[in-house]
Amino acid sequence: MEHEGEIRMDPYGESTVIGPGGLRLRRWREEDLPAVLRAYEDPAMRRWLAVQVSGPDGAADWLEAQRTGWAAGTRFAFAVTEGGREDELLGNVVMKQLDLLNGRAEMGYWTTAPARGRGVASRALAALTDWAFTTFAEQGLIRLELLHQVDNVASCRVAEKCGFPLARVIPALPPDYPLDGHVHAREAPAAVAVSRPAGRRGEAAGTGGGRASGR
Repeated sequence: MEHEGEIRMDPYGESTVIGPGGLRLRRWREEDLPAVLRAYEDPAMRRWLAVQVSGPDGAADWLEAQRTGWAAGTRFAFAVTEGGREDELLGNVVMKQLDLLNGRAEMGYWTTAPARGRGVASRALAALTDWAFTTFAEQGLIRLELLHQVDNVASCRVAEKCGFPLARVIPALPPDYPLDGHVHAREAPAAVAVSRPAGRRGEAAGTGGGRASGR
C-alpha cells in the first residue's frame, strides 16, 4: 500500500515519490517528448520560464538534460503525474544546483495549463521538499531556495504555502531579467540541521526557477 510522502528510490536510479492527493513524481522518460512539447507551447510557460523548448530536437535535448543531471547528481527532475494516470503530464518539479559542500540546493517547477488551479504546484513542491531533505539529510542538505520574478504572484503564493518565506530580493539584470527577483528559502527540520556533518560552511546558493533563472 502506498502512502502520501512515501519515497521509493535509489537517488541515482529509478525513483517514485508519492505526493499529496494522489500525485506521483517519477523520472522523465523518452516517451514524454510529445507532452513536453505541448507544455512549452503554452504562453504562460513562454512568459515565466527562462529556458525555452522548441521543436522535437529541443524537447529531446531537454529530456537528455534531465537524464544527465541525475547521472551527475546535480539535478533531480521529476515528471508530475497522478496515480493510475502516469502518462498524463501535470508538470515538472526539480531540485537543482545541489551543493552539498554548502548544504544548499534550488527548487523549480512548472505546471501544464490543464493542471493549473488544482493545487498541483504546491503539492508537488511539498513532496519534492520532503524528498530532498530526507534523501540528502546525511550529506548535510540544510537549505532549499526557490526564485521567481517579482511580478510572478502565483509562484510567490506557492512558495509561501509550502513553507518557503521570502528571504531576500535580488536586483534586476536587464535585458534578460528586467525586474527584480524574489528568493524564497526553507531550512531543513531541526533534527536534520543538527545532524549536518561538521566542517561544512554555508554560502548563498545561486539561481532557481522562473524568469529569475540564470542569475
